[in-house]
Amino acid sequence: MKKALGLNEFVKEVKRGNVSVVEHAEKILEEAEKSNPRLHCFNVVSRQIALEQAREIEAEIKTGRHKGRLLGVPISVKDCICVKGVESRAGSKILSGYVPLFDATVVEKARAEGAIIMGKTAQDEFGFGTFSNNVGIGFEKPCNPLDVKRSCGGSSGGSAGFTAFTTLAHASISESTGGSIACPASFCGVAGLTPTHGLVSRYGLIDYANSLDKIGSIGKTVEDAALLLEVISGYDARDSTSLQGSWEELSKPLASNDLKIGVVRDFFKGCDEAVQKECMNAVKRLEGKGAKVEEISLPLNAKYGIAAYYLASTTEASTNLARFCGMRYGLHEKLEGNFNEYFSNVRSKGFGEEAKRRILLGTFARMAGFRDAYYLKAMKVRTLLIKEFKQAFSGVDVLVNPTMPIVAPKFDEIEKLSPLEQYAMDLCTVPANLAGLPHASVPVGEHRNMPVGLMITADHLQEKKMIEAALAFEGACR
Repeated sequence: MKKALGLNEFVKEVKRGNVSVVEHAEKILEEAEKSNPRLHCFNVVSRQIALEQAREIEAEIKTGRHKGRLLGVPISVKDCICVKGVESRAGSKILSGYVPLFDATVVEKARAEGAIIMGKTAQDEFGFGTFSNNVGIGFEKPCNPLDVKRSCGGSSGGSAGFTAFTTLAHASISESTGGSIACPASFCGVAGLTPTHGLVSRYGLIDYANSLDKIGSIGKTVEDAALLLEVISGYDARDSTSLQGSWEELSKPLASNDLKIGVVRDFFKGCDEAVQKECMNAVKRLEGKGAKVEEISLPLNAKYGIAAYYLASTTEASTNLARFCGMRYGLHEKLEGNFNEYFSNVRSKGFGEEAKRRILLGTFARMAGFRDAYYLKAMKVRTLLIKEFKQAFSGVDVLVNPTMPIVAPKFDEIEKLSPLEQYAMDLCTVPANLAGLPHASVPVGEHRNMPVGLMITADHLQEKKMIEAALAFEGACR
């Protein structure tokens, strides 16, 4: 397979006049359209809008008016992130026909730097899944481009799948609640970066769980993903959780020869032996180059992370999804019966099985008499888990563990798993997400011809350390 130009090199070639933005856009749109009947990575390919952008950018380049950091780069966007004029459904039938009149902040920022928005990528409905098998009614499951019988991971499955598939310069704006960037990046053998909660504006995101959702990036390489993350980061007054500060140098990480790595032994337990071996081999490679390595234990996160996460996320999801009732957005029916009958009819037809399961779980957890026992208890546990992470970071720069306990499974293998068994697959990714910590997944090896990902977690707002370590592992394992 022909190697794609890295985004930085691609932008340089565009500025030199060696690459036609329009021709490149046409090629990647054709690639997306031709592969989609087989891979199902896109819910929408916005050909006309993308080519209009490409022509405008090419005209501006000729007059010397456009010098953006993503000049001419085709960017795909996860379906839960709003794009003006493009149907944005978060992978759910209940949002059928919803076409935003505005861009999410991250899309605005990408466009301002010369990016071309080429379409909306497939995902689990509202982000409810680990394998992109919980797509909404009427949607197709995205497939792993390395083996179409296997999952590309979830919930940002289409983002990682197409990034792994395309031979052209491309990156994807994605979103993570409990591991939805790291997991598909691991299964597809690409780089996924999830920032500190609040580093990237969530304005224009169709929420899953407000206190957990984070918009990040997926690229063919750490450098590509870091450049996109750099562009979309920064304070936004429209998002009350947005952090103030300047974050413009994420793609230029700190240079350090004394990286201190903590190996989280609790998150190796339960992983396939081959996955453990590939991840430890990667750690040993860096140790051989001078990195300091020590074992770290996070017993509270290992024991309570999954339970606290699913209580918190389903409770918040239940609240967020209450607005989708056939009155303001998307799917609606003929007005008949009382309001309860009408809302129940629309929601029964619009939500898929997993969405209904999580709404019911979350509604139960926030009912009068149960909120203190479940949701508030989960929030208290979350504080303890963050404290445990903070103690671990007092002695190391980053923590590492397998991103996923297995390589990408086949769809028929996933069908044999109960919902609880599927939730348990998030053991390694959920704790960092629950704590709002920045983390990356990078490919470090293979098992059964499928990629193995290593997850690298840093302390809050230590994206540069995370990226530095990710680049080091990526370089050592090529």
